[in-house]
Amino acid sequence: MTEDEDHSSAERKMQFLFALRSKGVTDARVLTAMEQIDRGPFIRGYFAERAYEDMPLPIACGQTISQPSVVGLMTQALKITNRDKVLEVGTGSGYQAAILSQLARRVYTVDRHRRLVQEASEIFRALDLTNITALTADGSFGLPDQAPFDRIIVTAAAEDPPGPLLAQLKIGGIMVVPVGQSDAVQRLIRVTRHETGFEYDELRPVRFVPLVEGLGRDG
Repeated sequence: MTEDEDHSSAERKMQFLFALRSKGVTDARVLTAMEQIDRGPFIRGYFAERAYEDMPLPIACGQTISQPSVVGLMTQALKITNRDKVLEVGTGSGYQAAILSQLARRVYTVDRHRRLVQEASEIFRALDLTNITALTADGSFGLPDQAPFDRIIVTAAAEDPPGPLLAQLKIGGIMVVPVGQSDAVQRLIRVTRHETGFEYDELRPVRFVPLVEGLGRDG
């Protein structure tokens, strides 16, 4: 890399982090994780040059990679510690799981599209992210074999927080999930499990692809 390219890269990273802070991502550990994980490798083809813009972008299988500020805000809302075991429902590009891997002890990520899981797994290996396990599965049912989880993040919108996922959350655990029946009226919800039940906090309006049961046609 030339000196000019190095300077350009550093400037782009500074602008990226400034955009995150301006949208409310203020947790120092989350910002560090997002500085360490380059979004570029997770976006292929025509949209690769827009990897550092704060916008969602299309990926394979009709899915999207969320805008970085939403990734940051969802991650921040989880309050992850380095002892936590995290389940992500909706691997997509793998970018969110990679961010989680910098913060948690162990990350399990599932997607209904086999192709997305394979492509994300290749990137995880290339980046030496050894604490991520990516699986092709129907995420609406969670991952019973590995439950319970300290944290669960869902990157697709459900009508309500899915019962199987709530059941796989530890006492004291946190789940962040978009809920809503259409892409026009979705809300990001944080669910905290207590001994006596679940506490729900509404965080912000969002737009996600719907959570669909079953495996994708490629899965």
